[in-house]
Amino acid sequence: MNILDLVGNTPLLELSKISLRAGKPRPSGVSLYAKAEFCNPSGSVKDRAAKAMLLEGVAQGKLGLGKTIIDATSGNTGIAYSMMGAVLGFPVKVFLPANASAERKGIMRQYGAKIVETSPLEGSDGAYLAALQEAKAHPEKYFYPNQYNNDANWKAHYQGTGREIWEQTRGELTHFICGMGTSGTFMGTSRRLKELNAAITVIAVQPDSPFHGIEGTKHMASTIRPGFYDENQAGAFLEVNTEEAYHIARRLAREEGIHVGVSSAANVLAALKLAETLISPAMIVTVLCDTGMRYVSDQFWNESP
Repeated sequence: MNILDLVGNTPLLELSKISLRAGKPRPSGVSLYAKAEFCNPSGSVKDRAAKAMLLEGVAQGKLGLGKTIIDATSGNTGIAYSMMGAVLGFPVKVFLPANASAERKGIMRQYGAKIVETSPLEGSDGAYLAALQEAKAHPEKYFYPNQYNNDANWKAHYQGTGREIWEQTRGELTHFICGMGTSGTFMGTSRRLKELNAAITVIAVQPDSPFHGIEGTKHMASTIRPGFYDENQAGAFLEVNTEEAYHIARRLAREEGIHVGVSSAANVLAALKLAETLISPAMIVTVLCDTGMRYVSDQFWNESP
């Protein structure tokens, strides 16, 4: 066994205390569960897609001796690549916005990755275009998984995350709700769940503005859309506010003892908003994308709960 064997099969946690408004219980009979993806070995849901894309590259002979793994990231996929590159014996070069947290940059460098920082004003799109240009300029040098356009990304969740949620809930979930970055988690998981039970409602979460602070999550109307993103896959869309997501992140730590990043908090916020609209019985499942330990320098933690 090596550390890659620890990817997946993450726990499903019940969030029994937190509610949309502190002190006000959720509607009776509506339960909320969250897939603890921070339990993956590098600390995020991105381990699933990174492992699938890299091992597919090795199997196809595209990732081999002398090649460097190159891609764009907002942080988590870059950390996953960095860890896995160390295990598999390949150098890693990642492009990410310069305003990514110091913790994320530090973790990647500690795994041995090279970081190229791009303009924070261009966000993840700027990092994507820079990585694409570099990969095209030197195809003999790089293996470019291209996480935004690689079907192995969403298939990792179709084969893993969706199946696990179905088994862990004994098929009793009624709603799946999740944010989108590459959209791989939502696309793959929702497809699998809808195949298993067409009555399950799947809801995509987005920031309520192009100018948001929910790291790793895209406002699809204002960004370069991933190649495998299909807006028709979602039964509905729910928008969330950055400041409200910060608030939920602080409350998750203090009320549930779960320290996660803002994209996870945004998912929980959306799930709580959904819960307020439901008539019991209902079981909502969402995703805790990553650990909050890689965002501890962010100032929002210092605000009141």
